[in-house]
Amino acid sequence: MSTPAPVSTGAPAAARKKVTTLTFRQKKERGEVITMLTAYDYPTALAMDKAGVDSILVGDSLGMVVLGYENTLPVTMEEMLHHCRAVARGAKTALLVGDMPFMSYQVSVEEAVRNAGRFLQQGGMDAVKLEGGRERADAIRAITGAGIPVMGHIGLTPQSVHQLGGFRAQGKTTAAAKRLVEDALLLEEAGCFSIVLESVPARLAALISKRLSIPTIGIGAGAGCDGQVLVTHDLLGLFERFTPKFVKKYANLHAEMQRAFADYIEDVETRRFPAPEHTVEMDDREWEGLLKELG
Repeated sequence: MSTPAPVSTGAPAAARKKVTTLTFRQKKERGEVITMLTAYDYPTALAMDKAGVDSILVGDSLGMVVLGYENTLPVTMEEMLHHCRAVARGAKTALLVGDMPFMSYQVSVEEAVRNAGRFLQQGGMDAVKLEGGRERADAIRAITGAGIPVMGHIGLTPQSVHQLGGFRAQGKTTAAAKRLVEDALLLEEAGCFSIVLESVPARLAALISKRLSIPTIGIGAGAGCDGQVLVTHDLLGLFERFTPKFVKKYANLHAEMQRAFADYIEDVETRRFPAPEHTVEMDDREWEGLLKELG
C-alpha cells in the first residue's frame, strides 16, 4: 500500500513567533502575502494556529454562521466576547482580531474606546476591527490613542446592509471608487494598522493597496491585496444558506456531517451501535454476586 503524500501546511505554530501588527507591516514591505481566517471556537482556532495562519478574526459573521441570525446586526458585545475568549484559548501565535459588533462603536467615541478595550481586557484579543470610512476616523483615533490596534473595513460593510440595499459590491462607479480611495487614506491617517477591503473591484483594491503603507486584507477584492481573509464556514462548506461568489470551497463538511449523522441514526435504530467494542462489561463473578444480592 502506498503512503499518502504529506499535506502541505504553513509553518507549525511551535516554530513561529507571535504574529503582531508589526509583522503585518513587515510582510507588506517584503511583498509577502498575509493569511487570515475567521474562527469562533477553541478547536477551530487551535487547528488554524497549528496550520500556520497569520491572523484569526473573531468575526461578527458568527451571528449568521454560528448563531443563525439573518445578518450580523443582532450580535451583542457579550456574544462576541464569549467567542473571543474561546478562540484566545486555542490560538497562541496568530494575531487575534475581535470584530466590534453593531452599535458598540457608533454611539460615541467614549463608548467605542470602552468597548474596544473590553476585547483586549476580557476577550484576549490583540486588536479590534470596525467598519466604516471617514465617519469612523474620530473613533479610530481615540481607540488607537488608547493603545489599542485597529483594523479598518471598507467596501461592503455588512453592518450597513440596510443602508447599502443588501449585500452588494461597492466602488463600481468613478465617484464611489474615488470615495473608497479617500476613505482608505483617511483610515491610514487615523491610525489603522491594516484595512479589510470587501467586495470591491480587483483593480480598485490593487490601486488602494499600492497607495497605502499599511497592508490591505481582501475578501472578494481580487489578488492585488496584501492579504486575504475568508469566513471559515464558507471555506469548509459548513454554511448552507448561501455561498458568496468570491468564496473558494476547500471542503463540503456540511454534507459530510449530514452523512455521519444519518449513519449514526441508522446504526442506533438497527442496534448496530453500540457494539461490544463500545461497551463496558462487568466481571462474571461480580455479576453473579450482584444477582445473588438482589435475590
